[in-house]
Amino acid sequence: MNIKDIAKIAGVSVSTVSKIINNYSEISEETRSKVLQIMQETGYVPSNSAKTLATKTSNLIGVIFAGKLNVDFTHPFFVEVLNSFKKQMGLLGYDLVFFSNEKFQSGGNNDYLARCRHYHVDGCVLISGQELEPSISQLDNSDIPCIGVDMKLSGRSSGYIMSDNYKISSKVVEHFYLLGYRELGYIGSTQESDISNMRESGYRNTIESFGLPVNEKWFVNGGNFYEASGYEAMRRMIASGSLPRAIFAASDQLAIGAMRALKECSLSVPETVAVIGCDDIEASRFTTPQLSTIRQNKEKIGRLAALMLYDLINNQSETSAFVVEPELIIRESCGSKLKDPPYY
Repeated sequence: MNIKDIAKIAGVSVSTVSKIINNYSEISEETRSKVLQIMQETGYVPSNSAKTLATKTSNLIGVIFAGKLNVDFTHPFFVEVLNSFKKQMGLLGYDLVFFSNEKFQSGGNNDYLARCRHYHVDGCVLISGQELEPSISQLDNSDIPCIGVDMKLSGRSSGYIMSDNYKISSKVVEHFYLLGYRELGYIGSTQESDISNMRESGYRNTIESFGLPVNEKWFVNGGNFYEASGYEAMRRMIASGSLPRAIFAASDQLAIGAMRALKECSLSVPETVAVIGCDDIEASRFTTPQLSTIRQNKEKIGRLAALMLYDLINNQSETSAFVVEPELIIRESCGSKLKDPPYY
């Protein structure tokens, strides 16, 4: 059943049914009661407002945490990005609808496009996860405007925004090199993560550009971007019998987990192993030692994602892509002085 069916059964116009759904006072009680009774008897539940029916817009934005191994509200980086996105979309007059995927994962049919059409969303923001479902590509290639955060979308109505992941890694290697560190390691997420792979690729290439060797024993992946994975990855590296002089972790949480493993083994940071993370989450300022990191401008990413999506919805721009400049933040975990480097 849809609103047209209800209008036909009741012998009224679609706009009359819309006004009743939205509690307009100009409708007579007789007509209102008749329509509401038909809705109850047929089990019809209105999926949107009269404004949607009249203007073909809903002022709703779908929020999708993409991937079978998806990030969620426990991920501090994406929470801050999403908070900035929400504020900007609110100023533009939009509300957010969050799509869950747990039930659909077990059933193997996560049809985001069908659900977006059901709720008549004007556009979607997709938050990067790992092992993306096929339905993400289907949504990307539809006519629904989409913006990916930390994931590349290429559809005719899509765009994306992310930090310059190659530059993130090159900044870390350059800083390590200036401090005199020559034995460099890396802790990443999984090989299914495009972001982790991009950061590892940039890290490897920059190491080689300085003429340094890449030791495969010091490149370890965890299961995700969270602290427990960093801890387990660091434990495996320690168990291998040799350690690099400095480590870049693909996220701050991975770095925090790695520092915990080092501390448990009485290995000091940065005296034994220097560590740099990525994201500049709030917790990085409160670790012991304070975590050096690459700052991604989370407020800027969220705001730009909202404005880019708004322009796509209103046909003010074509497909778009924007890369945000990262910033190296030096704290205690890798040293802040360039004099007296350890190898000189």
